[in-house]
Amino acid sequence: MPAQDACALCTKPLARDSDIFMYKGDTPFCSEECRDEQMQLDAIAARQAARRQQRFSSGTEARSGHQESRKVSVAS
Repeated sequence: MPAQDACALCTKPLARDSDIFMYKGDTPFCSEECRDEQMQLDAIAARQAARRQQRFSSGTEARSGHQESRKVSVAS
């Protein structure tokens, strides 16, 4: 859990008498800009993870298909 006394992005101390912008329930930010930037970073990370998963899935299928069709001759 992030500390509630500093912005989760820029680590600026959060004043008790100023607005705190929350994201994902318990992650505090000092401004809408910091919160929005974190949201954008999370979206980018999610897209990259989805691409990696897609590449892994298609790569696994391609490799397994290739292995099944490969023939090996054995000399006696």
